[in-house]
Amino acid sequence: MKVFVICSVRGMSEEYRQRLEGYVTKLEQSGCTVHLPHRDTKQDATGLAICEQNLNALAEADEVHIFYSKESQGTHFDMGAAFALGKPLVVVENEEYGEGKSFPRMLDEWSSRKVK
Repeated sequence: MKVFVICSVRGMSEEYRQRLEGYVTKLEQSGCTVHLPHRDTKQDATGLAICEQNLNALAEADEVHIFYSKESQGTHFDMGAAFALGKPLVVVENEEYGEGKSFPRMLDEWSSRKVK
């Protein structure tokens, strides 16, 4: 199975990086091929080229896993691409939410059903 991990890249803390990489190690040890953006997307490319690289990797993925952060613009871009591509979603980390519409709520809704 090919998995794309949606996550923050810029400004990530060491603790966050370790959580991401620990999670990916477990996936890879179970036989998954994983695209982890800070490791597998050429980060010194232009913004457009980074988005294109991620779009191509998302298109090839069987499933998308997300470490959601409302602060990450790239996370929102990749979420939209994955949604448009109809990818199944696994929410690894989400933010708390209350009543009303929100991206964290939408992620939980998306992960509980297959996107059409």
